[in-house]
Amino acid sequence: MVPNSISKLDLVQAQISEIPEGWQLCKVSEALRIRNNFRKPISQEVRETMKGQYPYYGPTKIQDYISEYEQDGIYALIGEDGDHFLKYATMPQTQFISGKCTVNNHAHILESSSICDSEWFFNYFKHRNITNFLSRQGAGRFKLNKATLEKLPLLVPPLPEQRKIAQILSTWDRGIATTEKLIDASKQQKKALMQQLLTGNKRLVDPETGKAFQGEWEEVKLNQIANITMGSSPKSESYNEVGIGLPLLQGNADIKARKSAPRIYTSQITKECNVNDILLSVRAPVGTVAKSLHNACIGRGIASIQAKKNIVQEFVYQWLLAFEPKWERFSQGSTFEAVNSNDIKTLHISLPVFQEQQKIASVLTGADKEIELLEAKLAHFKQEKKALMQQLLTGKRRVSLSS
Repeated sequence: MVPNSISKLDLVQAQISEIPEGWQLCKVSEALRIRNNFRKPISQEVRETMKGQYPYYGPTKIQDYISEYEQDGIYALIGEDGDHFLKYATMPQTQFISGKCTVNNHAHILESSSICDSEWFFNYFKHRNITNFLSRQGAGRFKLNKATLEKLPLLVPPLPEQRKIAQILSTWDRGIATTEKLIDASKQQKKALMQQLLTGNKRLVDPETGKAFQGEWEEVKLNQIANITMGSSPKSESYNEVGIGLPLLQGNADIKARKSAPRIYTSQITKECNVNDILLSVRAPVGTVAKSLHNACIGRGIASIQAKKNIVQEFVYQWLLAFEPKWERFSQGSTFEAVNSNDIKTLHISLPVFQEQQKIASVLTGADKEIELLEAKLAHFKQEKKALMQQLLTGKRRVSLSS
């Protein structure tokens, strides 16, 4: 049943079908206090002269740390302008802050009232689509002015229920944050392992002798140990999106999309790569490395690398991963940077004996799998939390206040 004071248009604008029992549909201005008078813009030049410990907030994140503060309290922020409104599904468009800080003039400041906590606003609008309420500021940029913010519809449960929901979501946030820290730590550990193992600074134990591997590593050129295929683009009229022919991998974007489905196919097959071939981006930004997940056609922006007999493919892959940031020194071209085929083929690589290659590859692959498991766990947490938010923030799922 819709209360007499609430019209069907109000429900449509609020993107809800009904108001849960005991909840109310308010405008933001009715539920919270907007404290934009607390804002203080400080230019980057001035901030450089006042570095300190207090966070300086912009529309979506902390922009700096300074020696002075304007606020000391608990508030929610929502950006006033920018492109973050278009990314609401994956990028939070609200912030929840507490303690001593300063907020610039590109974020609205929301303070709790007797009927609504600022943390409820933070959660409610964190990933909510409000683009229909925004004014456009050019291509891809929108503005949420104060007058519009005041009119945004907001479902408000009783304060005890707000706080219980916030408590539940905070528990999920802590789990997500912990997993993100574990991923960062695992990546740093793997980076340190790569620096030690792929340079021979740390030698692993040979399982046959029970002693550390010994002997000098051999310096070789990449084309001595691997077959290298430089991509060649098919004619554009052969492109399609319906799966005719082979997937077409064209450059850095396709390499970065590691596990996603191919975007474009081609019926004209020029240069090919196979599953598990090493792919290298040879056009700006150069140096991105990945394994091919498909038998595919590779365009001009990609080179395919396949280890020769008695060379461990995974060792070459890990070595090239470690070399990724160094490719920039080989980049050429004023308008369109690229690496030429000769630089790729003559790249010097240090190579241990086959058994040590295997052992190093096994250790680094194990580190990759650990990171992948954590990333899968993180994705699961985020998906579960998203589903939970959709239920809790709309009242479709009610919480028990007794526990």
